[in-house]
Amino acid sequence: MTLEESAYAEALHRDSERLLEAAPGNFEAQVAGCPGWNVRDLVAHTGEVHRFWSQIVERRLQDPGESEPAHVPSDDELPAWFREGAGHLGRVLSSIDGSIGVWTWSHQKDAAFVKRRMAQETAVHRWDVQSATSKAEPIEPELAQDGVDELFDVFMPLEEARLTGHGETIHLHQTDGDGEWIVTLGDRIAVERGHTKADTAVRGTGSDLLLMLWRRVPPSQLEVLGQPANLERFLAWIDLT
Repeated sequence: MTLEESAYAEALHRDSERLLEAAPGNFEAQVAGCPGWNVRDLVAHTGEVHRFWSQIVERRLQDPGESEPAHVPSDDELPAWFREGAGHLGRVLSSIDGSIGVWTWSHQKDAAFVKRRMAQETAVHRWDVQSATSKAEPIEPELAQDGVDELFDVFMPLEEARLTGHGETIHLHQTDGDGEWIVTLGDRIAVERGHTKADTAVRGTGSDLLLMLWRRVPPSQLEVLGQPANLERFLAWIDLT
């Protein structure tokens, strides 16, 4: 699934604002999904990421080394700095056609990659900040489904570690949308979209599935049927650092 570019823009704005609403006054709160980081660290990191990709797209950079490092301000100025950077990124991404070529770390070398990645990263980090400071709101079903697709299509092919498997299968089933994925464990992981009986079945909302894959929520928060060891092996294999 790939959303319309306007949907990514809306998600980026929405989750940037919600992240910012939860952060002030809670900078020292620890973020469970980012061990060793507090909310201040995560706001600064996300703001730096926004500024980095703004430069890549706005300047049509083909070398990330040509970007200028961001200067993170004091706590008093951090919220305004974050909002300014998120707003600028939104305007930059909204003004460029997704087919324009730019540098990315992925096999997909265009602005469309950045539009999707920034919406997805901001959504997960918004959830991180909310989970550290208040009740975390789930990621919207369609955005979460797209995030699972992105993880399988973009991140997994870059994984170099081997996983010894013998064809064991895991069925991920989104309960608030039509997302279904069949993961087959072997020398390399294979993923297909569709519905079929599997050795392990995992049922949950799109948000919970995505957050489980990003190691934000444990499998125990979802419905796991069959052989849970297959899911545990898969989650331990994929390197998302």
